[in-house]
Amino acid sequence: MTHVFERLAAHPSTLNTAAHDRAPRLSRRTLMRVMAGTGAGLTLGVVLPVARAQETADSEAAEPFAPNAFVRIAPDNTVTVLIKHLEMGQGVFTGLTTLVAEELDAAWEQMRPEHAPADAKRYNNLFWGPAQGTGGSTSLANSFEQMRRAGAVARAMLVQAAARAWGVPAEAIETRDGVLRHAGSGREATYGAMAERAARVAAPDPASVPLKQPSAFRLIGKASLPRPDTAAKLKGDAVFASDLKLPGMMTALVRRPPRFGATVKAVNADAARDMPGVKAILPLPATAGGGIAVVADSMWHALKAREALKVEWDESAAVRVGSKALMEQYRELAATPGTPFRTDGDALAALSEPGAQMVEAAYEVPFLAHAPMEPLSAVARMTDTGIEVWAGAQTPTFDVLNIAAAARVKPETVSLHVTHAGGSFGRHANPTGDYVAEVAAIARGLVDQGIEAPVKLLWTREDDIRGGYYRPMALHALAGALAAEGGRPSAWRQRVVTQSILKGTPFEAFLVDDGIDQTSVEGVIDLPYAIPNIKGELHSPDPGIPVLWWRSVGHSHTAFAVESFMDELAHAAGVDPLVLRRDLLRDHPRLLGVLNRAAEEAGWGQPMPDGRGRGLAVHTSFNSHVAHVAEVTAKDGGFTVDRLVCAVDCGVPVNPDIIRAQIEGAAVFGLSAALRSRLTLDETGQVTQSNFHDYEILRMASMPEIEVHIMPSTEPPTGIGEPGVPTVAPAVANALFAATGKRLRSLPLRLG
Repeated sequence: MTHVFERLAAHPSTLNTAAHDRAPRLSRRTLMRVMAGTGAGLTLGVVLPVARAQETADSEAAEPFAPNAFVRIAPDNTVTVLIKHLEMGQGVFTGLTTLVAEELDAAWEQMRPEHAPADAKRYNNLFWGPAQGTGGSTSLANSFEQMRRAGAVARAMLVQAAARAWGVPAEAIETRDGVLRHAGSGREATYGAMAERAARVAAPDPASVPLKQPSAFRLIGKASLPRPDTAAKLKGDAVFASDLKLPGMMTALVRRPPRFGATVKAVNADAARDMPGVKAILPLPATAGGGIAVVADSMWHALKAREALKVEWDESAAVRVGSKALMEQYRELAATPGTPFRTDGDALAALSEPGAQMVEAAYEVPFLAHAPMEPLSAVARMTDTGIEVWAGAQTPTFDVLNIAAAARVKPETVSLHVTHAGGSFGRHANPTGDYVAEVAAIARGLVDQGIEAPVKLLWTREDDIRGGYYRPMALHALAGALAAEGGRPSAWRQRVVTQSILKGTPFEAFLVDDGIDQTSVEGVIDLPYAIPNIKGELHSPDPGIPVLWWRSVGHSHTAFAVESFMDELAHAAGVDPLVLRRDLLRDHPRLLGVLNRAAEEAGWGQPMPDGRGRGLAVHTSFNSHVAHVAEVTAKDGGFTVDRLVCAVDCGVPVNPDIIRAQIEGAAVFGLSAALRSRLTLDETGQVTQSNFHDYEILRMASMPEIEVHIMPSTEPPTGIGEPGVPTVAPAVANALFAATGKRLRSLPLRLG
């Protein structure tokens, strides 16, 4: 399966495309200027030797040993690993540090990960071409060899330095836990003690340095390693943008339109301007969302002043459709043929074949907010040469361009410091860079008014829930046929109705093929089941509601429809859902492997008491294979999810503890969408929900028992942050059918 983010590698030049219609700052000219010369060098930029690595033996190293862009070794024997991907709770600090430590033969205790700066030339995502960014569960997959080679090169240079210093052959030197040893002479030295000498060794070609065979791994897949960022987070030392404090810093909040598409017509800020602590009232340009920023000496003062603003909105172009009316439009579209995206055989003929049993169903999912623990925030200050920004930047390359345009500076004068993020689920990877553009525009606006001070932009939870860029609402209309002989599925037609995430973004030119947004149909366009006649069609309405990738992107709704309908076909055929899937997945051994493992561990086929049921679902996303078996109990018109058993095949399991944590977190995320969360617009187009009291997520009391079983593998590692989500909802829905005989086809699931 080729995922949206991975296709970036195949089309690096097409990042230089037309701008996002909501973000004209991402122009073709700007992209080309910033990214010029970063193509081939980036892919090969596994290790970028610094000048010091080429110095003569007479040179003195005044800085830590830095053999490449990713590793620094200090005299105190600490090893700093520059992490090019955003740590937002998913464990990338642990995973990428593990890769370096493994090949470096370092002790885990000496490793110190920190975020790399925004620098696409050195820190690009190798799957994305000339862009630095985190998303699509690509972090470990694209870095697996790169970070290992970074550690291996550093080790080779340390060994060479020790060999010269001790007058012994390099191959006679052993390394372990950050120490070099020569058994014959009894000499040894820590990496830190040898760092100065190693800095004078010419860096070898990374491709020439051998990597360990899996049988020699001590850390990868072998050890339960404490997360290196946990202690700092527990003590409050970890830097999040929302916590950052700078001398003289002010706080900003933004008043945004009540409906998407509305703009400011007039504003009376007299009352707000006279309130305590208020420093400035700034209208924001369209490139920064077009709202009204209130800048004050504290969040409370900014909040009260924002409430006092009297704003008249121009709603002539505003969205005025409600969720119910929009879904009705989707149903009407689903009754008509859409744009074809997959045609195997002749599904329409097979559906009408005499004697064939036809099965039809439609599945609906709502808009969903990302709702991370930390709402959006960023800090900015103008400098003599440009602007400095601190943010949990998920796509620094695009954020730099958005910041530059909003602050009216050149991109090369933007200094973007990547901080930790308290969750994201895709929200920080907005091509418009809405929140960083806002803070940049505010910083510029303050300077224009003669106020030179850093400013922190904060979004409240209400801003976050009502601020747009949601997982799109979707409708899937399916029709299947069971052959007259044998009852095996002979046809599958699926019509998908959902907004395009990519329309109007820099990604549209190469990820929208003949009108097909690949994120809308992933999981269907590559449907793995051996059905001879398959027809896929897409409708992409554009109601004007801002949408964005959300954890597991299109798979979050396609898997719900596909795996629910597969159960319906099995029931109609009188076949066990596990047996039917096994038959239809015979050409996909890894997917079949997780299906069988999850079923075995869950005790599939064992009888259950009345009112209880099991359901299963299996799906491939982000090149990882996941199966879930859910157990539920239905009682008194409601139900509980009692147990989730998951099997996952994500290639080499670099950090088993992180994998388990991600699958468990995905279960919470997936169950929230399956049982609780829904974002709706009323009939006037206003968002109904505002905070966690009405935009519900899973509570502790509803958390089921979770088991995670990791499949052994020697394949390269694939995604883990997102693939655990898609199969949760259909497994629960199928379990509810087994328990009650009721087929639920819309999320969140309700028995009443």
